[in-house]
Amino acid sequence: MPNSVINAPTKIAVIGTGSWGTALAVLLAKNGLHVNFWGRNQSHLQELQNDRCNNKYLPGIAFPDKLHIQYQLSSCLQDVETILLVVPSSGVRHTLEQILTCPTTNHEIRIAIASKGFEDNTLCLLHDVVNDVLGKNTDVCIVSGPTFAMEVAKGLPTAITVASKNQTFASQIANYLSNDHFRAYTNDDIIGVEVGGAVKNIMAIAAGIADGLGFGANTRAALITRALVEISRLGQKLGGKPETFMGMAGLGDLILTCTDNQSRNRRVGLGLAKNKSLVDIKNDLGQVAEGISTTKKVYLLSKKLNIEMPIVEQVYNVLYENEAPIEAVKQLLARDTGSEFS
Repeated sequence: MPNSVINAPTKIAVIGTGSWGTALAVLLAKNGLHVNFWGRNQSHLQELQNDRCNNKYLPGIAFPDKLHIQYQLSSCLQDVETILLVVPSSGVRHTLEQILTCPTTNHEIRIAIASKGFEDNTLCLLHDVVNDVLGKNTDVCIVSGPTFAMEVAKGLPTAITVASKNQTFASQIANYLSNDHFRAYTNDDIIGVEVGGAVKNIMAIAAGIADGLGFGANTRAALITRALVEISRLGQKLGGKPETFMGMAGLGDLILTCTDNQSRNRRVGLGLAKNKSLVDIKNDLGQVAEGISTTKKVYLLSKKLNIEMPIVEQVYNVLYENEAPIEAVKQLLARDTGSEFS
């Protein structure tokens, strides 16, 4: 029996029925927790219940007996103290508002977020959105790191980071997730972990563009290295710790998403390099690629904070200013030379 079932809660709610939400719900249920699983699409929920598998987003992965489909948010939150939120960043505030007004919501609710991104308009990190909606005393943690949903669901060895200002809460969530093939590390740098997990999606688009244009391993290595500089630059400006960006939620997640075609954001870049329209790319993916919207948010944030982020700027120009991908590469190479670490 895995360690995670020790002191496990009676129930945990997982909200968000995409591939990552499903993988985490399956993992938690296999670890012995009673998992209430809910999403906003009622027809999809019915398919999940009928098939006992998410054939749309995670085919071939059977649901454990302890994974329970819930058709109403109120039933999903009944007798639940911990909620794992796995919805697109654009839907986090609305989902939290639904939770706040739900009559079955526990007043001592704790929120774990496995979503990656910044909020629309406010450009806030997602843990700040939780505190804004549910109150500043709400316990919140971020689950992030180098993970592909299918590999987690198949039980392939994986390591992630769970970050919270409340280390007791972080340790508890890490314990719920951990077993003999899934290791969760804790971290108190919630800002750094969030920034790393969000901005790496932009860099994956850049990596996809570079590889799609036929550039080689030299280019990819240089891009990943400079991408880490930009991520760290923004993260530290927002209050993150330098060492966080060398960890699972920084360098680890960046390498994964920039180098493997399981990454939706990397596939966006590959499509752009082939002159596909963004509409066609999104249709081909069938799921949200957070890097598309995150690019605009981080670009605006970098300008607001006066931070130099040339890779982000060029990805923004390709996505939102109709710049040709090859021209974006030329612009990066044409930048003035300077010290690597200044």
